[in-house]
Amino acid sequence: MLSASLTLGADNEIYIDQSGDSANIDLEQLGGDANIIGGLDSVAGTLTPLDLDGDNLTLDINQIGGSNSFLGDILADNFTGYFNFDGNSNEFTIQVDPTNTYGADGSDVNVDVTGSSNEFTLDLATTAMASNTDLDWIINGDQNVFDFDINYDGATSYVDVDGDSNTVNFEGSGAANGYFYLDQTGNSRTFDIQQLSTLNNDWLKILSTGDNGTVCVIQDDNGTAVGC
Repeated sequence: MLSASLTLGADNEIYIDQSGDSANIDLEQLGGDANIIGGLDSVAGTLTPLDLDGDNLTLDINQIGGSNSFLGDILADNFTGYFNFDGNSNEFTIQVDPTNTYGADGSDVNVDVTGSSNEFTLDLATTAMASNTDLDWIINGDQNVFDFDINYDGATSYVDVDGDSNTVNFEGSGAANGYFYLDQTGNSRTFDIQQLSTLNNDWLKILSTGDNGTVCVIQDDNGTAVGC
């Protein structure tokens, strides 16, 4: 079942509620500011959800403009996401199966960002463990904040950042076999990277070029968060 609506006005809004397997969904908001693909208590004209439930889902998001929001919950095994954002001051807040309804195995998430002062939050498998996860971020711009958590049992996270004053916060928890690779160019960066698998076998690689900044890296086999 797919329920969707598009409201046109000063700002565009998409409400979508999907349940069922093997859905292929393409949502595009091309131009303008303060557009919303909602969920998570949306605002503006009110909205709620973006709520996608089922296995083998593919979601393609393309938002062009400033002060846009992409908010919601995705409950799926074998979920593929292509998320493209071009503009400034956008907000992205997504949870993938936070309550372990379906599991979140086989997630392949690709996020491409061009712009500045954007805020992105991704929580992947909050209470479940996501096996065979592949998460890729390509970021071009300044003063962006990226905060993402994965509860994994085998996962690859690749982050490519070009720009100044960007912040990357990552926490990988779960069982084992997490690989995190950060390739960054720019000044005044802030990194807080924590790998907290209980069975160890985590790997991390950082390539960073630029002046000034703060870097915190923690690997802890006890699976508990600590601080630098």
